[in-house]
Amino acid sequence: MVRKKKAAEPQGNEELFLALGLLEKEKGIPMDFMLDKIKKAIGTACKNTYNNEDVEMEVDPVTGRFEVYLQKTVVEEVDDPDKELLLEEAREISPMAEAGGTVGIKLDTKQFGRVAAQTARNIIRQGIRDSERGQMMQEFQSKHQELVSALIERVDPKTGALTLRIGKAEAVLPKAEQIGGESVQEGDYIKVYVVDVLEGLKGPKAIISRTRPELVKRMFETEVPEIYDGTVEIKAVAREAGSRTKLAVLSHNPDVDAVGACIGTRGARVNEIVEELGGEKIDIVEYSEEPEKFVAAALSPANVLSVELSEGEVRACKVTVPDSQLSLAIGNKGQNARLAAKLTGWKIDIKPESGFFGEE
Repeated sequence: MVRKKKAAEPQGNEELFLALGLLEKEKGIPMDFMLDKIKKAIGTACKNTYNNEDVEMEVDPVTGRFEVYLQKTVVEEVDDPDKELLLEEAREISPMAEAGGTVGIKLDTKQFGRVAAQTARNIIRQGIRDSERGQMMQEFQSKHQELVSALIERVDPKTGALTLRIGKAEAVLPKAEQIGGESVQEGDYIKVYVVDVLEGLKGPKAIISRTRPELVKRMFETEVPEIYDGTVEIKAVAREAGSRTKLAVLSHNPDVDAVGACIGTRGARVNEIVEELGGEKIDIVEYSEEPEKFVAAALSPANVLSVELSEGEVRACKVTVPDSQLSLAIGNKGQNARLAAKLTGWKIDIKPESGFFGEE
């Protein structure tokens, strides 16, 4: 390929390279990667502008100068001026030009400067958007199914949805995933659980919640060292957000009291979590492989006299409690019994010691 020797001196693009340098430093997008995209985009723009598919684009990485060459076939008779050049004209560019060969005609900077500048700007904008999407996806994925601290940036006055800042990313906490009756305002920090991360048309989207049982589980894992190091294991969690949670724990060390470890000295550990959850009550019970013991513990704070398991495949049992403990065992609107059933996986029928509905 022969290239034209005489051409206007191309101008530098210091501002462009400064922008690309900042993009690499702040967003982590390699300059070479962006330059390659810009070269291809400008080449495509020039092909459309000059109706010539044979275009070459070069960028001097030191000066930032663009050079665009239109490749034309050398012919003795021109049929397509956009793609062909007379032999006589080609030899004015290069005396060695021959018919059938090609000549590279370098465009004057003024001819493609506007196209190059606009194309470069568009590529940089798109690069920033892609980078931000990638960073958001990476940040969300690193927190998938984890507990994170989030800053409330906005409270929607109509829907009550919260716009949260999580690191460098942004997420929305719908009203349905908030703890009922909780009072929050812009500038507050709250803990949320990252349920899932989805790739949407407008970028990654994190599904976050403050109502899931996993939120409480992660809080205890963070607050209680014995859970974090595996000495104590959380076996099950049942929750009605904003009201009550039941947690079943098991110690793998006979010298460590699982329930006591979760409660902490003078209730310090559990109180920290209760405060974060806006006063939500938390019952911590000891897990047992024996259903009778587990069901009895799950009905805490009520005292249980006996647990009778039903025969057959149905996981059901009858529980007897002192008459004075009946209301406590059932709970407000049946909540205590309901949560105990969720925690254990057993259907629980509670009756007082004196009988139930006339039963002796």
